[in-house]
Amino acid sequence: MSFDNIKLEKGLYSTSKGFTASLEELDPSENYKGTEYEGLDAYQRQLKRFDIKVSGKNSDTISKFFQTSDSAALFPEYISRAVRQGLEGEDILDKIVAVTTEIDALDYRSVACDPDENNYRAGDIAEGSFIPETVIKTKEELTPLKKRGRMLVASYESLKFQKLDMFTVMLSKIGNSIAKEFLCDAMKVIEAEGPEQVHDTVVEYDYDCLVDMYTAFKNYNLTTFLCPPEVYTGILKLSEFRDANAGLNFHATGSPITPLGAELVCVNGYEMENDIVAIDKNYALEKVQAGGIITDYDKLIDRQLERATVSSICGFSRIFEDAVKFV
Repeated sequence: MSFDNIKLEKGLYSTSKGFTASLEELDPSENYKGTEYEGLDAYQRQLKRFDIKVSGKNSDTISKFFQTSDSAALFPEYISRAVRQGLEGEDILDKIVAVTTEIDALDYRSVACDPDENNYRAGDIAEGSFIPETVIKTKEELTPLKKRGRMLVASYESLKFQKLDMFTVMLSKIGNSIAKEFLCDAMKVIEAEGPEQVHDTVVEYDYDCLVDMYTAFKNYNLTTFLCPPEVYTGILKLSEFRDANAGLNFHATGSPITPLGAELVCVNGYEMENDIVAIDKNYALEKVQAGGIITDYDKLIDRQLERATVSSICGFSRIFEDAVKFV
């Protein structure tokens, strides 16, 4: 197979496409349809080439990556994937983000249009008459991007005999921590840009309150309730949540449902300004991402793990103001 002869080097990381995409150009996955390698990407085929097992009870040690200069070039991508595994495992962001925009720069302006509902109403248009316009324009302000990450402080000598599956757990935890920080960034954007308040005064967070929030959405659908742990606990104790079907789902899966069909999400690790935030996740928030997981690939390939960084750059902006409401 052609992947056995590919020369792996640092230059594959320095392209804007990233390591795996650059490797895919040299070794397209479509060439392996109907073979034992179908379903693997170019990076995974390289792991097969050097017989490196990164998971399972028979996983190899870190030293297996450094048997040759070619196999050492795979190590930074392993780090990135392990961190990404933890980052993607924190799935609350997926429940509140409508779209993820990938960019190759550190400056980004999103687009917006007048939130007036008349701009979206598709009325009857008589023959020859004017067709109403929806004007979309670039926002004046940039979407702020933040770099979140951690530094790996360890010598190769202290790690070389460590099993890769255990090391993956440690790296996954770093990714999970980065995701939690991005969630805080997202919540600040959701709350800072003035969600519409459903009640002017403090109310009891009962079933009636949830119904009021549901009916407050005129041009959108309420898909997600976001609340801090204490409010989350109180809502779960409502009598409406003790319905037999709701209880069975909660006890069986640990995933609560609301009588309104919207998902109830507990936001931990962030002090919310509002007790309940309701959103239509399909129209509320844009996630802007500058590349993927960034690693110090030079240091990692050269076994200089001391003070090697792992980071990601991301930002958030509101799309439609009316898609967010709070109590």
